[in-house]
Amino acid sequence: MHVNLDLYRNPIATIFKSEEINDVLAPYVPSYSSRGPNPMNPNILKPDLAAPGTHILAAYDHQQSVGDSRTEYNLDSGTSMACPHAAGAAAYVKSFHSKWSPAAIQSALITTVIRPRKKTPKHSCVFQSFAAKPMSAKTSPHAEFAYGAGLLNPSRAPYPGLVYDLDEQDYLYFLCSQGYSGKLLEIITGDKSSCSSKSNNEIANDLNYPSFALSIKDPEFINGIFHRTVTNVGSSNSTYRAKVVTPSGLEINVNPNVLSFTSLGQKKPFVVTVKGSIEKSNIVSTSLVWDNGDFQVRSPIVVYVTV
Repeated sequence: MHVNLDLYRNPIATIFKSEEINDVLAPYVPSYSSRGPNPMNPNILKPDLAAPGTHILAAYDHQQSVGDSRTEYNLDSGTSMACPHAAGAAAYVKSFHSKWSPAAIQSALITTVIRPRKKTPKHSCVFQSFAAKPMSAKTSPHAEFAYGAGLLNPSRAPYPGLVYDLDEQDYLYFLCSQGYSGKLLEIITGDKSSCSSKSNNEIANDLNYPSFALSIKDPEFINGIFHRTVTNVGSSNSTYRAKVVTPSGLEINVNPNVLSFTSLGQKKPFVVTVKGSIEKSNIVSTSLVWDNGDFQVRSPIVVYVTV
């Protein structure tokens, strides 16, 4: 067998200039991406966030054929294409914070996204670009039910300032709210865990999730309460102030609306109450932003009428 070693000593690669297309509407969510609300629990926002999933250059297995030809690479679209982007961003955050829980990493991804713009939905388009632009309800109908908190932003994710963390007890309460009890609950937890007397809605609303979703039956009478706790992962000495732009018809209060920290890892609880009515719409949304001047920790708030 003859091997031409010159090919290895003097490798040559050719890179062709690509054509850049400026999609002025991007980024937006395609029709194939599933929408909320969450069918399993209406008080947990679905989806969490958006990531690139259309026309992604992906490597194929050598045995996989496309049409009548075999190829090593191909452009593909789908939620399975967005998954590795989100997983890679999570791994990136983990590389900075090896001891963070999965919930803390998820919180960092959700609260540091590229912020959405609020405009009236008009038409549906395809999500083709991962540009540093906000998501918009104008090009992504269903707004938060299409893109969640907004577009994934890996560069900011390792520096969220605050995180909404979860521990084993939080997950236990949530399982109870989903109807798990007795032997079935013990099989999952591996111990003699039992459920409290709290109602399902109270438990779901109190899950320490980095977003707020409130499903209602009567749009003329809204009364929701969310208990949350944030952990300081930004600056040792810092003071965060709550910022909420309240939609027409609603009254949203954050108590306390100022959180002062004196050390990293310190936890502070707060309560969000939502009251009022949304008679002119079946869904309204806004956001809660904890701001200390250096970090802006944003969580979407969505109130909607269930059928």
